[in-house]
Amino acid sequence: MIEKLWEKWEYKRKSIIMNKTKEADSGFDVAVVGLGYVGLPLSLAFARAGMRVVGLDVDAAKVEALGRSLSYLHHIPAAEIAAEVAAGRLTASTDFGHVAGCDAVVICVPTPLNKNREPDISYILNTGIAIAPHLAARAGGKPKLVVLESTTYPGTTDTDLRAVLEKHSGLKAGRDFQLAFSPEREDPGNPQSRVAEIPKVMGGLTPECLQRVQELYGRALRRLVPVSSTRVAEAVKLTENIFRSVNIALVNELKLIYGSMGIDIWEVIEAAKTKPFGFMPFYPGPGLGGHCIPIDPFYLTWKAREHGHATRFIELAGEINTAMPDHVIRVVFEALNDASKAVKGARILLLGLAYKADVDDDRESPAYVLMRKLEEKGAQVDYHDPYVPVIRMTREHPEFAGKKSVGINHSCDLILIVTAHESFRKNDFSKAKVPVVDTRNCIEPGKRPKKYFRA
Repeated sequence: MIEKLWEKWEYKRKSIIMNKTKEADSGFDVAVVGLGYVGLPLSLAFARAGMRVVGLDVDAAKVEALGRSLSYLHHIPAAEIAAEVAAGRLTASTDFGHVAGCDAVVICVPTPLNKNREPDISYILNTGIAIAPHLAARAGGKPKLVVLESTTYPGTTDTDLRAVLEKHSGLKAGRDFQLAFSPEREDPGNPQSRVAEIPKVMGGLTPECLQRVQELYGRALRRLVPVSSTRVAEAVKLTENIFRSVNIALVNELKLIYGSMGIDIWEVIEAAKTKPFGFMPFYPGPGLGGHCIPIDPFYLTWKAREHGHATRFIELAGEINTAMPDHVIRVVFEALNDASKAVKGARILLLGLAYKADVDDDRESPAYVLMRKLEEKGAQVDYHDPYVPVIRMTREHPEFAGKKSVGINHSCDLILIVTAHESFRKNDFSKAKVPVVDTRNCIEPGKRPKKYFRA
């Protein structure tokens, strides 16, 4: 079935490309709800393809920044935004009434876990309530298309979101408006990762919905991967992130085992990845970060219980990854003890607050867990991160809001490297007079200090 869908779309796609200019003139517009790490790059991709894009967000600061052609994401140059704003292809607003003038709406809002580590799809549902009154088709136009990109459990699109949209619009999904799911596949920090180049998975509520979502993304993206339903598309995204979570947990566990044997896990991985088949390298760290891998697997765990299944691999991986900050703390204790220092009263400089190298995304970063645990033990913790000059208010760690990055040479009793920013890799730590604990194998052998510890 998938092959037939693909063949049918390839024929359709060629027609779309040939008539791209004609279609652009007809005013095929799209609203992107949520202008964060997913929504803003997608908006730019649509705009570059000649589409008129309305970016919608409840955060007035983001809307104002885009109106002034400014970027609030490190990996997106302001010049790229300015070009599309100047051309009239990209505008931003807090007014969801603009949905009425668009042919398609793409939802890119957060899907966190609540305090009980259960799925919180309130952002999706509230967005549905906000756009529902504006879902009627434009005069003489096709039924409006609604696409969900936010990662969630299978069934969210065709049950939860559908119910909200139908209830608050009085319209019928698949007849009066089209509904689809297409998961985001952003890879922040990777210069080779651009929205237009990443294969795009998508599934529709009906065959007509699938055709419409292909028409939408086909104007801006190079390769489309249609699947048979919204639930399959939702499962694809979960599978990708669960794969990473489980494999990272594996190497984290191997790090502890091999470490007790005097074996360097990093050397093992470097040698193992020379095998041209049957092995894919994953790397250990101080815990999981980002908005996807620490969260998304538990969306399936929660949903699986409804069907009478236990997700043992997922939950075990979560336990291992969640325990890694405690291992780091033990190594910090060891390093301070080696320097005849107690953790209570020790001044610790944490290098790297972002969850990933060379990005400004600090969501779910293990650095916050380490800061909290060290401060609970009586340590005084400062941080340095060139990408996160000041800590913004977060739901997970509001106690750190407003804390500012200090200089990399800030006086301390121990340096703890949490994120492998390129600037840290280039830095020569060989003259450091305090212990350095490296959780990312960040420092090259020739640049390591005398008191060097890996965690």
